[in-house]
Amino acid sequence: MTRTGPGHIAAAGPVTGTGPLRAAGPTRAPGHTAAAATARESGTAARTAAAAGTATTAGAATTPAGAPAGGAAGTGAAARAVTAVARMRAEPDGRGGTALPLLAGDGPLALRRTGPTGGPGARVTVVGAMTAPLGGDRLRIEAEAAPGARLTVGASAATVSLPGRGGEQARYDVRLTVGADAELQWLPEPLIAARGSDLRASTRVDLAPDARLVLREEQILGRHGEPSGRLSARLTVTLAGQPLLDQELAFGPGAAPGWDGPAVLGGHRAVGQLLLVAPDLGECSAELADLPAGHGRAALTPLAGPAVLVTALAPDGRHLRNLLDGYLRRLQPG
Repeated sequence: MTRTGPGHIAAAGPVTGTGPLRAAGPTRAPGHTAAAATARESGTAARTAAAAGTATTAGAATTPAGAPAGGAAGTGAAARAVTAVARMRAEPDGRGGTALPLLAGDGPLALRRTGPTGGPGARVTVVGAMTAPLGGDRLRIEAEAAPGARLTVGASAATVSLPGRGGEQARYDVRLTVGADAELQWLPEPLIAARGSDLRASTRVDLAPDARLVLREEQILGRHGEPSGRLSARLTVTLAGQPLLDQELAFGPGAAPGWDGPAVLGGHRAVGQLLLVAPDLGECSAELADLPAGHGRAALTPLAGPAVLVTALAPDGRHLRNLLDGYLRRLQPG
């Protein structure tokens, strides 16, 4: 069953993207030479200055995409697009815990093991080591929970999609693999489509038959007081090699007419999805949440798996997170 048009899905329910952003200072990916690291650090400073010139902090005026920002933003380093791939792999350590034999950040995607050690699971935080994504960037995160492993992935801050100097589209791809009797909780911070930006995000998840998944994705359409940038996002999930969910949304300038109308967003500016997949997930029925005015809307859709998808709309990120966290507490097994 395939439906098309703004806010419609190709299988079962609405969409998304994901990611991280900013923290402190640039990082050096394993294996890079000192010269490469120096070039990256100078590029980081220029990109940060460029971002400040083309899209300022929440609520402030912004320069239209493609307009010269002046200063460091006018240098060649600022205009150079970044391609980066960050990878992580979790596997049982043989002592009842989870090891991380692969934890490799790259460019703006720094990976840090966080939280207590010695427990059954591992936790990784994605930290933004430079301003990204800007127009033209190609970012990718690959995460694997090997059979029997327990992995939780979060982010240190929201990801802000910013315009590039030439109006190019940026890409942000996430690839998740969960093995037999493994569990992955993918819980990034929101993805914010700043005015003038153009981002295509995709998340693909491949699950073994008895794998467990908790996936939360949130999109905020514009920072405070500004219109949305362009954002298209696709979420594709397979279970035991068979399609479980394939959905896509598009928002902002250039999206199909009606994306911000009553049939899709209805005046809301925050969109989110919560997907749970587990062999022991309890039965639930489809429902449309009856919420007080101004608190948003949410729909629950059972999927084969067993699995359940929650799709929510809210006036802002705070209300959206409250909605999704409430469903997570209610639905998560155990």
